[in-house]
Parts: sequence; structure tokens; C-alpha cells
Amino acid sequence: MTIERLHSGPRMSQAVIHSGIVYLAGQVGAPGESAAAQTRAVLASVDKLLGEAGTSRDRLLTATIWLADMADFAAMNAVWEEWIAGANAPTRATGEVRLATDDYKVEVIVTAALPDRG
Repeated sequence: MTIERLHSGPRMSQAVIHSGIVYLAGQVGAPGESAAAQTRAVLASVDKLLGEAGTSRDRLLTATIWLADMADFAAMNAVWEEWIAGANAPTRATGEVRLATDDYKVEVIVTAALPDRG
């Protein structure tokens, strides 16, 4: 089985596709923006990468969301719930962690299935 990598650099790829599954690297928004603004930017990146891989948010399997401060949970969830629109919600975990810089408030990691090819 082949492995396809999208937007690869010396450290990581933004997406890896293998056996009908798309794995995205952690996506972050513009440093210093609010948690809601960063979540919007992150989810736009997720949509873009999933589209490049040949799938969409309708085929999400799982999501891991890291927040620098759980006080931003409600703000992030408001944006997430609008984006996911109550349909095809993946499994999800959310936790608090120190992110790469203090300017990041939200990081989202998802996996998604490719459409059936048959």
C-alpha cells in the first residue's frame, strides 16, 4: 500500500494518506488571536487539507483538540459546533496543554476517511 504525504517538510507533513485514512498534523491559527478566531482559522485549514486529500469534514473519524487554557473551552466549542453543524460528528477529546508558543490557544488534530472507491 502506498503512503502519500502532503505539504512535507524536513520535520513533518501536514497530511499523510494511507489505507483510506487521512491523518492531519496539528493545525494552529494566527498567534495572538482570540481562541474563537484561532479555532475558525484552524478549521479552515482542516477543510483545505481534507479537500486536497480528497475528503471532507463529513468523513471525520476522530478529533483531538488541545487548548492552552480550558477557560477557552466554551469559545472553541461555539465555533466547533457551528462548523460541525450537528452532523457526522467524530469522536473527540479535548485537553489542556502547553502549546508550541504562548501565542497559540488552540491546536486541532483530525483523521478522516477517504470516500469509498468502488
